[in-house]
Amino acid sequence: MGLSGIQIFKLTPKKNCKECGCPTCMAFSMKVAQGALEISKCPHMSEDALAQLSEATAPPMKTIKVGSGDNEFTLGGETVLFRHEKTFVSKTRYAVSLCTCMDDAAIDAKLAAIPKVDYERISERMFVEMIYVNYEDGADKDRYVEIVKKAAALGRTLVLGCKDIEAAKAALAVCKDGKPVLNGADASNYAEMSAVATEAGVVLGVTGADLNELYDTVAALEKAGNKNLILDVGTKSIKEAYGNAVQIRRAALKDQDRTFGYPTLVNLSVLAHGDRNLQQALASMFTMKYGSIVVMEQLEYAEALPLFGLRQNVFTDPQKPMKVEPGIYALNGADENSLCLTTVDFALTYFVVSGELERSGVPCNLIISDAGGLSVLTAWAAGKLSSTSVSKYIQENVEDKVKCRKLIIPGKVAVLKGDIEAKLPGWEVIVAPLEAVQLVKFLKDLTA
Repeated sequence: MGLSGIQIFKLTPKKNCKECGCPTCMAFSMKVAQGALEISKCPHMSEDALAQLSEATAPPMKTIKVGSGDNEFTLGGETVLFRHEKTFVSKTRYAVSLCTCMDDAAIDAKLAAIPKVDYERISERMFVEMIYVNYEDGADKDRYVEIVKKAAALGRTLVLGCKDIEAAKAALAVCKDGKPVLNGADASNYAEMSAVATEAGVVLGVTGADLNELYDTVAALEKAGNKNLILDVGTKSIKEAYGNAVQIRRAALKDQDRTFGYPTLVNLSVLAHGDRNLQQALASMFTMKYGSIVVMEQLEYAEALPLFGLRQNVFTDPQKPMKVEPGIYALNGADENSLCLTTVDFALTYFVVSGELERSGVPCNLIISDAGGLSVLTAWAAGKLSSTSVSKYIQENVEDKVKCRKLIIPGKVAVLKGDIEAKLPGWEVIVAPLEAVQLVKFLKDLTA
C-alpha cells in the first residue's frame, strides 16, 4: 500500500521553497501520495529519503521503456484498473509478426506494407510501432538474423520471439542498439535468457505454462536482480490469455503484488492464426483489457483505422475533453484568399467538419478558437463560444494572415451572426447548414 501524505511529509526537508511547484511541503506530499507528482520533483530531498520513498511511492506496475530515439515507448506504470477511476498511463502498442516459417517473398511483402499505415489523428501519429520477429525451433539461425536485419531497417521497435540462446545472441548482436524486447524466457531457460538480455541492455519477455509458473519465474528473475521485464500472457487459448491478462493486472493493482507488476504482451498471431477478423476483435478487447503490446499478423488500414481510434479514446484522460490546437487549418490547398470557416476545438467536431470540407474539394481556411473542448451548442451555452470570443480571436490571430473577409459560422449558432458582424467591421458573416454533412453542397453552391 502506498504511503500517506503525512508519512511522506515527515521525510521532506520542510523548507516550503515552492521549487516543486507547490506552495508548501505538505501540499507537495499530498500530491505525491495521490500520484500527481513524483517524489524526485523536490530538489532538496535527501538521498536517504529518496531511497525510502521512491520504491514506496512508485506505481504498483513498473514502468518499462522499450525502443530508442523517436521509437522509444513507455509501457506499464498503470495505477488503476478502470479508466473512469483516473486514467490509463501507457497506451497499447501494436506489432506485426514475421516468422522464420514464412518465405522471403511473404516477409518482404509484409515489410513493404508496414510503412503504408502512417497518418495523423488529433495531433497523434498513428502507425505500426513494432515488429515481432519469431524464431521457430530448429530454424536456420543465419536466416533469422537476416530477417531481424530487414525488420530493423524499417526503424521500428522490434520484439524478438526467440527461446534459443544462441539465436537470441546472434539477433541481438545486430539490433540491440534499437532496444528491442527479447521475448523468450520461461521456467526452463530464464537464467540464461536473463543473462543475454541483461548483457544487451534490453527488456526480457517472460512466459509460463500457467500463471503459477509465470509468477515463480518472475520471482526468480527479480531475485537474480532483473526487473526489466514484460509478461507474455500465453498462447494456449484465447480464454486463458484473457484471464491471465486480467488476473495479472488485478494482482498488481488491487492486491499490490509487485511480482506481477509488469506490462503484458499478447500474441494474437498465434491465438487467432489466419483469422483476420478474429484478430481485429481480439486486438480491440486486449486494448481495453490489458495488453501493453498486441501482436497481429497484419495491420493494414482496415484494422488500423478503428483500432487506433479506439486506443486514442481509451488512453485519454476522461476528465479532460479531447480537443485540437487552436489555429488556422488550410484545407484543399487553401491560401490567404480562400473562404474562412470557424467552429469549436472539440476533436469530434473538428474531424467531422474538416472531413466534409475536404470532401467538398473547395479551398478553405478552417479557424479553430479555444472553446474549452466543448461541442458547438455546449460551448455556446457555457459562454465559451460567443461573438466576443470569435471576433477577438479573429482580430488577434487571423486578420493579418488572410485577405478573404467572408466568415462562415456553424448553423446551430446563427444567432451570433449580427453581433459578430458588428464586432468585425468589413467581414461578411454567412450561416452554415445545421449539419456538417450538408457542407459539401453548401460550399459548392456558394463558390459556383
